[in-house]
Amino acid sequence: MSIRLGYQIPNFTYGTPVRELFPTVVAQVREAEAAGFDTAFVMDHFYQLPGIGEPDEPMLEAYTTLSALAMATTDIALSALVTGNTYRNPAMLAKTVTTLDVVSGGRAVLGIGAGWFELEHRQLGFEFGTFTDRFDRLGEALEIIVPMLRGQRPTVDGRWYRAEGAINEPRIRDTLPVLLGGGGERKTFGYAARYADHLNIICNASELPRKLDALAQRCEEAGRDRATLDTSFLAFVMLDEDGDRARQSQREFLLSRGIDLDVLSDDARAAATDRQFVGTPDDVAEQIQRRVLDQGVDGVVINLVTNGHQPGMVELAGRTLGPLVSG
Repeated sequence: MSIRLGYQIPNFTYGTPVRELFPTVVAQVREAEAAGFDTAFVMDHFYQLPGIGEPDEPMLEAYTTLSALAMATTDIALSALVTGNTYRNPAMLAKTVTTLDVVSGGRAVLGIGAGWFELEHRQLGFEFGTFTDRFDRLGEALEIIVPMLRGQRPTVDGRWYRAEGAINEPRIRDTLPVLLGGGGERKTFGYAARYADHLNIICNASELPRKLDALAQRCEEAGRDRATLDTSFLAFVMLDEDGDRARQSQREFLLSRGIDLDVLSDDARAAATDRQFVGTPDDVAEQIQRRVLDQGVDGVVINLVTNGHQPGMVELAGRTLGPLVSG
C-alpha cells in the first residue's frame, strides 16, 4: 500500500441544513478522487475536537460515512484517520473494516490508534483508562484484528480482550492495509513496526527528523526493513489563489480557537502554526516540500480545515500537491 496524497475531512460544519451536509461531504470526496488524491479519510470521533471547533458541532460516525462514500466513488481508498481502538470491540472492528472492503471493491484501509479524547469517553460511556491502559489495549487488539484481516482465526485470552478462533468471512482479499496513526515514538511506532503497512505521523513538522529517527530504531528492534514501512504526515493546509486571503483565514481560524497571532512572540507563533501550511498554491507547495517531504516522509495527508467544503478547493489542492508526490 502506498498513500502519497490523502485528503482528510476534519469537520462537518458547513453552515448548511443537515439534509445538505452529506451531499457536501460526497462532493469533496468526489473532487478529491478526480484531483488525484489516492485516499479519503474521515475522523473517528463523535464530538468535534477542541483544536478545530466546539464539541456540539456536527460529527458523523466514521464507518457509516465511509460505507456511504464507497457507493459514491469508484477508485479512491477509504479510511478513518484514525479509528479509536477504545470505541469498538476489536473483532467487531475487523469485521466492520472488512465489510467496508467488500462493499467498496477492495478500497478499505484500517487506520487505527489508541484513542485520546477524554470528553467523548466520559460523556458517551466508553472506558478511558490511563495512557498506559490505552496503548496496552491497542497492542492486544492488534493481535486479534490483524490476523482476522489476513484470514486467520486468532485465539487471544488477554487482559482486555478475548477471541476464540475468530472467523472473518467474507473477505475480498487478505492484504487489507493497516495504517497506524500517532506520534508516540515508543508505543505507536513500535506497533507500526510490528503490524502496519503505513504510519501516519501526527506531530509538529519541526519534530519530523526526530520522529523518523525513532521510527528507524523501532524498525531495527522489530527486525524490519524501515524501507518497507511507508510514512505520511498530517498537514493543516490553508490554501487560496489569493495568499492574503489564505493568511487571513488562518488568523480567523486561530482566533476562533483562542489564539491571536498578533500578540504572540515569534517562538509562540511558530509553535502555534507548526502543523499549518498557508498561502498561495506556490507557497504551500514549497512549504510541504521543504518542511515535510525533504525530511524523508513519503507522502502527505492534508485537510482544508477552513475551506475544503467550497467547490474547487480540493481540486486546487490536488493540482498543487500532486506533482510533489507523483512518481
